[in-house]
Amino acid sequence: MKVKDIAKHIDTMVPTELAQDWDNTGLLVGDSNQDVKKIMLTIDTTKAVISEARQQRVDMIVSYHPLIWDGLKQVTAKGLGSEVYQLIKSGISVYSVHTSLDVLTGGVNDGLADMVGIVDGKPIGDYVDNPAGDNYKLVVFIPVKAVNKVTNAIFKAGAGWIGNYSNCGFKTPGEGSFKPLAGARPSIGKKDKIESVEEFRFETIVPANKLDAVLAAMIKAHPYEEPAYDVFKLYSPQSQLGLGRIGQLEKPTSMRTIIANIKKTTRAKAIGIVGDKSRVVKTAAVCAGSCGKIINSIIAQKADLYLTGELKHHQALAAQEAGLTCLCLSHSVSERFILKKFAKQLQKQLKNITIIVSKKDADPFTWKQI
Repeated sequence: MKVKDIAKHIDTMVPTELAQDWDNTGLLVGDSNQDVKKIMLTIDTTKAVISEARQQRVDMIVSYHPLIWDGLKQVTAKGLGSEVYQLIKSGISVYSVHTSLDVLTGGVNDGLADMVGIVDGKPIGDYVDNPAGDNYKLVVFIPVKAVNKVTNAIFKAGAGWIGNYSNCGFKTPGEGSFKPLAGARPSIGKKDKIESVEEFRFETIVPANKLDAVLAAMIKAHPYEEPAYDVFKLYSPQSQLGLGRIGQLEKPTSMRTIIANIKKTTRAKAIGIVGDKSRVVKTAAVCAGSCGKIINSIIAQKADLYLTGELKHHQALAAQEAGLTCLCLSHSVSERFILKKFAKQLQKQLKNITIIVSKKDADPFTWKQI
């Protein structure tokens, strides 16, 4: 499989359109026509990670943070562009997902929300448009014997996704009738004779950007010369996509329990705490990495707890004065837990590619008591 094919799979899973406008996601280094047999996942593409990738014979790195932030004025064996030089020399491509994975449903911020116990968390800020656009309802009438073939084709083409659920649909049995006329070539029935057939009314949801492909797949799989189907545009407020999550906990929870859950999932060895360390939490907010600028929104919504990677001094003071408890894990510690989950998801899409998670990728900070 080539780099461009893998990039297409990743973009389907984690659309680059979800990234913040200041971010740098997608294929950043490499040849799109290069063959790939092995992929490594990492938060940061450091010298140690590149050395590990070479030893492991990795062809492509999928990084969370972009390797290139600002315009490079030179790419040489030494200096600011040295990592890019080493990657090109070694034939290793790099693809970044960063804030696309933050915004994504089921991504980094939803993972943090699960650790805290937030139910039905909502984004906090830095909103982006949903690349899928509007949703449509497809209704199609299918003879009983062809139901599985047609519905499988519809799902495979991209229909039936609701949140973290796929293959969502509904079937109702009934009886269809039709009379083939001159020029018709019916697969069931005879010309000029009314025919009754046991059918299922099948309906499912289709995102706008998948509608043409789904209709084409449905028509191709359907046994009828002229399938009967309807398409309805669904009216609903566009669900907001953005950074962070805020919401109520399923039940009031102690700080001790929340911290234990965080430690279990992230394997954090230290945690910075601002504010009340022993409170019972009813409403909480989370945001991976460095999300201090949205703290005023969190304070305004009267959350009890904010879990993040890092805060600036004045942001921590603002939280303290407002009575908001904050937990800071260190920037990359608040993100690294997602790699194993993402690796499993990617492996399902790329069955013939070996996918590993870097063992050299690590928090640049060493935390010690002094």
